[in-house]
Amino acid sequence: MKKSTSRAILFVCMGNICRSPSAEGVFRSHALAAGLNLHIDSAGTHAYHIGEPPDPRSQEFAARRGIDLSQQRARKLSDDDFEKFDLLLAMDKENLARMKAACPPAYQHKLKLMMDYASQSDSEIVPDPYYGGPHGFDLVLDYIEDASKGLVLRIQQELNKGEG
Repeated sequence: MKKSTSRAILFVCMGNICRSPSAEGVFRSHALAAGLNLHIDSAGTHAYHIGEPPDPRSQEFAARRGIDLSQQRARKLSDDDFEKFDLLLAMDKENLARMKAACPPAYQHKLKLMMDYASQSDSEIVPDPYYGGPHGFDLVLDYIEDASKGLVLRIQQELNKGEG
């Protein structure tokens, strides 16, 4: 039985072709497995790749873990996103700073780092794998898996508090 919620979560990196689409896909699979019905999306702080699918390496490494990113398309973070989403999770501090600079004061509380929800890794950020080798894409997915599990747990706890 799915827990119905109107929560909306946005994952944000720079170009929306590596980290944030991976986070969108991985978190969606964890949320569905937990029976959570959420609005999940991703965006980039820059407009470099609007309309493009995720990087082929991101798609390949995600597919190895049973996650299909092929239908996603890059988009730029919009002003409306700050109001529309309940939680906007940056992959690193640079993108979090860009989000904070663009975000109206009333919505600043919605901005966090993805790795704030991790429990197995002590990294504060999800590193950009774009210019590195294949190991970087696996590492990104490891970090995202960890943080996604923590985020699902946090949402479940919040929903259970709301029921009681």
